[in-house]
Amino acid sequence: MGNMVQQLVHPEPFPSADGVPHFDSHYGFSGQRKKREIPVSKEALIAAKIPEWKRDYCVHLLIDLLACQREKFPFTQNCPTELHHYDQCEYDDFVLRMKEYERERRLLAREHRKQRAAQAVAA
Repeated sequence: MGNMVQQLVHPEPFPSADGVPHFDSHYGFSGQRKKREIPVSKEALIAAKIPEWKRDYCVHLLIDLLACQREKFPFTQNCPTELHHYDQCEYDDFVLRMKEYERERRLLAREHRKQRAAQAVAA
């Protein structure tokens, strides 16, 4: 809800919800940024029967967690290490996505300010 209020209060453009970036991912960085790729093949995901909506960057840890839970069933709470690693990876991924969203929002606001300044000079 806070994002909706901010969009009402500030007229600057906001990134679209679909996650497609408007700017080059290397814009503003001196070196190359490492591309994040899933460390598991598609065949392994199909074999592990991981649903499409759970196939994110942390799916390799999810596979380990599910294997541990299958091994220790019905005492699935006996996999705290695997659960912690998976939860930590999901949290880190969330933080990184929020940082990318904020970077995109600031670059859009910067572009918007530059356009307004150019229009003010031209007028």
